[in-house]
Amino acid sequence: MKDVLVEKAYEVAKERYASIGVNADKALEDLQKISLSLHCWQTDDVAGLENASGTAGGGCLVTGNYPGKARNIEEIRADLVKAASYIPGSHRISLHESYGDFGGKKVDRNECEPIHFKSWMEWAKQNGFKLDFNSTSFSHPLSGNLTLSNPDKKIREFWIEHTKRCRWISEEMGKFQNDPCVMNLWIHDGSKDTTVNRLYYRQILEQSLDDIFATKYDNMKDAIEAKLFGIGFESYTVGSYDFYLGYGAKKGKMVTLDTGHFHLTESVADKISSLLLFTPEIMLHVSRPIRWDSDHVVVLNDDVQELAKEIIRCDALGRVNIGLDYFDATINRIGAYVVGSRATQKAFMQALLEPITQLREYESKGQFFERLALLEEAKSMPWGAVWDYFCLKNNVIVGEKYIADIQKYEKEVTSKR
Repeated sequence: MKDVLVEKAYEVAKERYASIGVNADKALEDLQKISLSLHCWQTDDVAGLENASGTAGGGCLVTGNYPGKARNIEEIRADLVKAASYIPGSHRISLHESYGDFGGKKVDRNECEPIHFKSWMEWAKQNGFKLDFNSTSFSHPLSGNLTLSNPDKKIREFWIEHTKRCRWISEEMGKFQNDPCVMNLWIHDGSKDTTVNRLYYRQILEQSLDDIFATKYDNMKDAIEAKLFGIGFESYTVGSYDFYLGYGAKKGKMVTLDTGHFHLTESVADKISSLLLFTPEIMLHVSRPIRWDSDHVVVLNDDVQELAKEIIRCDALGRVNIGLDYFDATINRIGAYVVGSRATQKAFMQALLEPITQLREYESKGQFFERLALLEEAKSMPWGAVWDYFCLKNNVIVGEKYIADIQKYEKEVTSKR
């Protein structure tokens, strides 16, 4: 792919960045190494493949009924491949257990095995993806209000067995792809109204996690995800941020930061440097909260930019796993993938082009006016030209032209579903 105008613009931008001590070529190399973990559940509104009329529940709520959602494993995979074709770089696919290739058979959550994901592993390899995984505690007759923290031993052991099997599946995925699979554990457990036994349920959850993590694996990584509250669980969440931060620091587990799972005025970016001191790695679920966790499509806003900048400023790309987690059923679902993924990459593009050496020098000398001035001037640097060139180098459509291409796919494919 060749575009003289894009190439010329990059050469000018490259010189401009060099004048403030930034190597644009190096920024491109570093962005190339960043793989996003694309969430499979945007294709079908978190329905999954356990039954034909599956819908999300248990703390999950998907709004909208835009036509053309994926209805089976073939359509899910086709949509993922199509979406990835507009996203420069090499990326991963994050699967929930409920998306197994069950062959039309009833396989309960405590019966899942690696064989149910063998075709996913082979498909991913054929299409240049690596896989990540998630246990699925919602949308099940035994989901209720409590799963791993349930005092009912029978229900609790069902979900413990499910999660153990998910770790086993993740291990086999990691072996197959010769790259560790990140297995994320999120449960919706909580209460709608006043709770008096808060400590009790958290003690049960700690015991369940200890049981689940007793088996050591070499080809998968554990991540534990907190939440402020869930739909129908507004008063109490067992797996709060404080709980998982303490557990992760104590047990050496990765803590997942979902940008929609905190109070709107909290800075998730500010949590990065603290977590890096006490946990081995971080898992990100990049989302856009509006009135809290509404899981809107990611856009290039201040929150996402600050998140990316903090990771780069901490020199932590090797310790942060970047996944997406939103589900918008009100717009073209493939378009949602592309807008959110490219916005996340643009944030990291800007972060990699920040004149960090000069900024650190100003800060170390107490030159705070100079630091603020350079931060402001950096915002209007020609980072867009560098981003366009990144797309060009990856043989991906530059600029807004992908809109028409996705419209064409909708007309020819998804509108006929």
